[in-house]
Amino acid sequence: MSLLLVGVSHRTAPVALLDQIAAHTESVTSLRNDIAASPFVAEVMVVSTCNRLEVTAEVVRFHGAVTDISSRLAKHTGVHLDDLTTHLYVHFEERAVHHMFTVASGLDSMIVGEQQILGQVRSSLREAQEAGNAGRVLNDLGQTALRIGKRVHSETGIDRHGASVVSVALDLAQEVTGSLRDRNALVVGAGAMSSLSLQTLASRGVSDITVASRTSSSTKRAADLSGATPIGMDELPGALTKADVIVSATGANGVVITAADIATAMQGRQNRALVVVDLALPHDTEPEVGSLESVTRIDLAALAHAPGAAASQSDLDVARTLIDDEVRAFLADQAAQRVEPIVVSLRAKADLVLEAELQRLRLKHPELSEAAVAAVEQTMRRTVSTLLHTPTVRMKQFAADPDGQRYAEALHALFDLDPEAVTSLSDTSVDASEASGFTDITNLNGRWMP
Repeated sequence: MSLLLVGVSHRTAPVALLDQIAAHTESVTSLRNDIAASPFVAEVMVVSTCNRLEVTAEVVRFHGAVTDISSRLAKHTGVHLDDLTTHLYVHFEERAVHHMFTVASGLDSMIVGEQQILGQVRSSLREAQEAGNAGRVLNDLGQTALRIGKRVHSETGIDRHGASVVSVALDLAQEVTGSLRDRNALVVGAGAMSSLSLQTLASRGVSDITVASRTSSSTKRAADLSGATPIGMDELPGALTKADVIVSATGANGVVITAADIATAMQGRQNRALVVVDLALPHDTEPEVGSLESVTRIDLAALAHAPGAAASQSDLDVARTLIDDEVRAFLADQAAQRVEPIVVSLRAKADLVLEAELQRLRLKHPELSEAAVAAVEQTMRRTVSTLLHTPTVRMKQFAADPDGQRYAEALHALFDLDPEAVTSLSDTSVDASEASGFTDITNLNGRWMP
């Protein structure tokens, strides 16, 4: 079996398409379970954020898995398969591992170096584990990705400024309003992004913060953690009129704040500037909001090229080198784990032969003392261990070889090993030739093709 990653993100798709995907993908759990039902998929986890939807899977057949995963993505996102596959990327084996590590480290994020992705990957792995969709391979991959993400943040300066989608958006807002100190802010929503918005606004000295969401308990909890004033959605019109900065990140499937709402709120403000920051996918505010006089609308599309979205080249170089090293180490470890059954089988075979010879020695020479037999046994075991050392090392190398099946068959014929152990080795290369030339394909002649 082999690792496969299929996804779409802000790197390959316009925000409008990501908006559409977010609006229609009602249940990540349902998507993951549907993919897990494919006969070509053994393990699966789904990472879903405001700017990416990625499926990572341990698969039995490459093309069958790509076809099943892409068709299920189309079904659950409501995007026609032809339109979706134009923006899909497919990574296989080493490239899949590299991409996962890069994502967890924040290097593939809209705001390079942001740490929120670590929590999102952790949640995705935990959900797959709890559902029984993550086995040994994805558990190892996910846990290693989390460790590497932490290592990149601690050993490089990639996030020395604490940049996040929220902080970069508020930097842009300050270009319009000036310092946020002593300004009034309204946060709509009570999820993770809204909570981060509340914390960031408070840290920048905003004097009056109001938070509104559809659930009173969530609103109160978010307000208690940040010192904000909680209100119900029915009080939103008055809060819109009062605010200098509005941050909306509800995760609702429809528009929460219309252009008409903002136009009404602007009446009587004497052209006092208003900045509307829409961090939701699908978006919470109508695009027409940005066309209103004295109103600036900032959405996710505006953040991708913001100055704060970039990390220094030196930090990126260090992080990428670290990831490359970790990818090699991970693949070597996986190869060693995959070959372990056949190593055990080979050593077990040798032990059986050794025990049979010792028993024959005891029967043929009963006059030998236990000390003498023990000395002979020690010598035989040392000899067997020495003889098996090189084959064991070679088998670990062959585990990831495209010709692994040939080595497995040769070992089976030479040593008459346990067929299940041999199958374990041959499975490591089952799709290597099938995926050859298709390990990292996006936009092939204008569209992706399995």
